[in-house]
Amino acid sequence: MTMKSDMTDGEWLAGLFAAIDAMDTTAFVGYLAESGEFRFGNLPPVVGHAAIAQFVSGFFASIKSLKHEVEAFWRSGDHLICRGTVTYVRHDAREVRVPFANILRIENGVAGDYRIYADASALFA
Repeated sequence: MTMKSDMTDGEWLAGLFAAIDAMDTTAFVGYLAESGEFRFGNLPPVVGHAAIAQFVSGFFASIKSLKHEVEAFWRSGDHLICRGTVTYVRHDAREVRVPFANILRIENGVAGDYRIYADASALFA
């Protein structure tokens, strides 16, 4: 979803995380530039809507659900930074809470670069 001129950073982030928490790949990819780059933790970057959608769909299939709590966010130039806690629910119903920090470079109202800094290794342990 393109950030509209009257939309605040908080509103845009709320929509982004609502799409993620709904595990709605199509809505999520709509927040990214067509040729955008997405990187989760120490995994290799994924570039472009199709590749990102495939990656994110695979990740969503590996869990039962997730819920983000954004604790703070701020902007520095064309970068939007946020931090918080994400609660993953595994298919065995076990919950795993992980702190995260995301850095997004916003270009033309969408993320041209989206980096997630989180250690999700406990999710798959």
